[in-house]
Amino acid sequence: MRDADDRRLRDEALLRRIRRRPQSRDAREAMAELLLQYRGSIYQWCYRYVRHHDRAVDLAQEVILETCQALPGFHGRASFSSWLFAITRNRCVSALRRISRTEPVDVDLDLLPDSHDGPDLELERQEERERVLKAMRTALAPHEQEALCLRVFDNLPVEAITEVLGLETVSGARSVLQNARRKLRAALA
Repeated sequence: MRDADDRRLRDEALLRRIRRRPQSRDAREAMAELLLQYRGSIYQWCYRYVRHHDRAVDLAQEVILETCQALPGFHGRASFSSWLFAITRNRCVSALRRISRTEPVDVDLDLLPDSHDGPDLELERQEERERVLKAMRTALAPHEQEALCLRVFDNLPVEAITEVLGLETVSGARSVLQNARRKLRAALA
């Protein structure tokens, strides 16, 4: 929780620099620093949606450009990270509408983790991850998949997931997560 608080304080300090003199060099540097700390998370989120390295890179760049353009309209009603992930989610959903579901999924071998445990153990881990992801795609509704990914992969708190998914109450996000976990356990059993 301390990391999340530190990140939020860093974000707020950078946002103050951007708002103070929006057209200044300092504001541009603060914006670059702010987006630099999120670029890995943006890419991962995009990759989880499109499952293709080059598309995810392009999509992440689109998200960063859109965020730069929309930043003057960010008023801080939600945390910056929640607002950014909402933009990312919306951009990814739009991209999925354009992509045919029949296209083959390419695997970029350079993105596979370098294992110190040996290839057999890494293969087992990869197969287990793929089994869980497949179960998520088949057993969970899209909003449940999103909620679980935000919680597990992005370590977002329940309150942020509530904001990103546009749910009415915090208990709504908790309920979605509980249902998703229950369904996933049943699908994996």
